[in-house]
Amino acid sequence: MRVFVTGASGFVGSAIVKDLLQAGHRVLGLVRSDSAAMALTQLGAEVYRGDIDNPESLKQGVAQCDAVIHTAFNHDFSKFKENCETDRRVIQALGSALLGSDKPLVITSGIGLLRQARPIVESDVPPSSDQIPRAASEEAANAVAAQGVNVYIVRLPPTVHDEGDHGFIPIIIGMAREKQQSVYMQNGTNHWPAVHRQDAAKVYRLIIEQRPKQRVFHAVAESGIDFRIIAESIGKGLNVPAISKSPEEAQNHFGWFTYFASMDCQASSELTRHTLGWEPTAAKLIDDLNSGIYFRNNH
Repeated sequence: MRVFVTGASGFVGSAIVKDLLQAGHRVLGLVRSDSAAMALTQLGAEVYRGDIDNPESLKQGVAQCDAVIHTAFNHDFSKFKENCETDRRVIQALGSALLGSDKPLVITSGIGLLRQARPIVESDVPPSSDQIPRAASEEAANAVAAQGVNVYIVRLPPTVHDEGDHGFIPIIIGMAREKQQSVYMQNGTNHWPAVHRQDAAKVYRLIIEQRPKQRVFHAVAESGIDFRIIAESIGKGLNVPAISKSPEEAQNHFGWFTYFASMDCQASSELTRHTLGWEPTAAKLIDDLNSGIYFRNNH
């Protein structure tokens, strides 16, 4: 298969590209910069110059391929809602390019959209994007599915980890380094699900290879790690104390990130494993933290 991948040079996207190539597929990767083009070429993928803000360029890329995997997303949290609405438009553009074909489109969403007193399952539906802006991606996927597009949703956990991660864990490490303490809230028993990016990449590939009836998948290797354990591992890595703080004190430490640091969500991937035959095999989050990869060249 020839697969069109958006965000192909990104942290998750590049892992998907590698996994697809190793499985014998060809990849056409969407890139904007020369450095991204070079990185993609070195992996052995074909480069497609385009921009997620240009629907026409997206459509031309889609037309050349047998499947589409969409991982591009702007993680600038200062304009989060705007970026979520951009993602809605991108998914609509990709969907319109696939109308009338049976080619699969796999889009990316987040486990953190959903909150339940029990582990979140694949059939759970997020609240509307009026409440949670990131839900725009799933709303767009459902809208193009209603038009007959063969669309799938992969929900990623709050931390997709490995060397080179620039997501939530490095943000927490940066705050702990700056304030010389690694903080968790109260008893730190709020949960974060996690997955290694190599394991996450396999979920995307298995979906386009198998094209199952199931539409929503959870790329979750660990259903929920106590935030205290994450904070303690970060403290150990930085050689600073791990400290419990009240919600008010934690707000002072985390600032804008408090919402994420206090997030409590456990997620099941039982159905995903059963449907795709997926079994995570890569390192777990605490193993990655204890290995030191998050603390090298991170000043």
